Amino acid sequence: MGVLIFFLISYILLSVSLFFLFPKAGEEGWKGLVPGLNFITWCKIIGQKSTHAAWLLFPIVNIFTLAGMCVDMARSFNKFSFADAAMSVIYAPAYFFKLAFGDDKYVGPAITLEKEHYAALDAASAAGKSREVKKLQANSPYKKGPIREWTEAIIFAVFAAAFIRMFLIEAYVIPTGSMEGSLLVGDYLFVSKAHYGIRTPQTIAMFPLLHNRLPFGEAESYLESPKLPYFRLPAIETIDNNDPIVFNYPEGDSVYILPGRTYSIYDYKRNAMPPRAAAAVKSGQVELVTRPVDKMDHYVKRCIAIAGDSLEIRDQQVFINGKAAQNPTKVQFSYTVTSPPGVIINQKMIDDLDLDVLGQNGNKLIANLNKIQIEALKAKMGGVTIEDYPISIQFPISAFPHDKKISGNWTRDNFGPIWIPKAGVTVDLTPDNIALFRRLIDVYEGNDFVEKDGKFFINGEETTKYTIKLNYYWGMGDNRHNSEDSRVWGYIPETHIVGKPWFIWFSTKDGNIGKGINWSRLFSGAEKM
Repeated sequence: MGVLIFFLISYILLSVSLFFLFPKAGEEGWKGLVPGLNFITWCKIIGQKSTHAAWLLFPIVNIFTLAGMCVDMARSFNKFSFADAAMSVIYAPAYFFKLAFGDDKYVGPAITLEKEHYAALDAASAAGKSREVKKLQANSPYKKGPIREWTEAIIFAVFAAAFIRMFLIEAYVIPTGSMEGSLLVGDYLFVSKAHYGIRTPQTIAMFPLLHNRLPFGEAESYLESPKLPYFRLPAIETIDNNDPIVFNYPEGDSVYILPGRTYSIYDYKRNAMPPRAAAAVKSGQVELVTRPVDKMDHYVKRCIAIAGDSLEIRDQQVFINGKAAQNPTKVQFSYTVTSPPGVIINQKMIDDLDLDVLGQNGNKLIANLNKIQIEALKAKMGGVTIEDYPISIQFPISAFPHDKKISGNWTRDNFGPIWIPKAGVTVDLTPDNIALFRRLIDVYEGNDFVEKDGKFFINGEETTKYTIKLNYYWGMGDNRHNSEDSRVWGYIPETHIVGKPWFIWFSTKDGNIGKGINWSRLFSGAEKM
């Protein structure tokens, strides 16, 4: 709502500025107050076709169209400097008020005058009138020096790239093996932000083309204030069960950044950090970093359950609403592979089968495998035995919602049942289930939530019920025994959804270009994984 109010006020100010500016260009001021007609009249004043205003109806394109119209309006009042162009684009209403109440005079439609100037220059050059050519060139207001040409080109390139990245498509790289073997370490993805609805930026003071960290030093690449409220444009498609999704890490609001890994403050409180990392935090060597939603780290998982679903995992099989879910083609689990006596699985076989090996001792090998790899191993080696790796089924940290009454006995392979919150549904709040909803009410949906003497207070009022405002999702990695996902940190709010993995545009083996390129994965569709 705040975003809409900001743009509404800006539009009103722009219309009022046009009301005062149009008479200077020979047009009636009231036309500046009429939606649609004001932009058509604007096009006429700058020498653009009236149909050009139609581009303002197309999201993203309209930003560049409006910027060009602002610059041409300034030029129509004989304002050709870089500063004038910049000010007209940064905030047109203020600049147009300056033109309207200043001594600046309308000299004619900039686009038409520019065409006439270059037509006269071409005619003089063709006629061999060198003196006239030099005069036209010397007096040309359209001539720009090389520094300005390069500056404007760089600004436009960065501006265009930033907007494309912000609203349409962004490139990501897969850093961990949680989605093996669907998405591999070293896969470079293009992610569509339009499919699930373009989320407008909340953080507006930032270095362009950077996510949340500067490439040098240990500073964040943005300022948390000022910020805009959450807003999302209509989606092209809904998020369905088993769709891959890119989202902001739900527990990423308060993090400790260590070499090679970022931990949340909740990891620290749950004693889920390695001892050395926890000691660095406890001693104050590592400071806590807070982040707004759109600057939290990006994760990619498969959406196993959507809002309103009930999820349960029984002996590794996921059940949604009581029915066995379709497993991804290359879903992986951890196994102990024992080759026949005297036979060792060599590196060539590991590379040929693309095995994710966790450890090897003699003829025993521990690896994350999918069904295709299991069958391939059996076909290559008679007498091989493949068994569940026993340690893999134990949670290294407590399961969401980290309450012994609810999840004390849950593991990676036997989890739930758990209901995924859905917007509009009213839930009863009790001491036995509050762990499921505490963070949802307080953090994700922005309420003042207090528990006192077994009672619940939301925004100062005692209550035993709560109506959920947002839809939530449940994400899990295809590498089920090597994935930190919703089984650890719970629901993914719709506010955290970034986009849909679209296609893999580049892929290196094990994330190392020195090991080679996965040629078969280039330009393959990530949505089919």
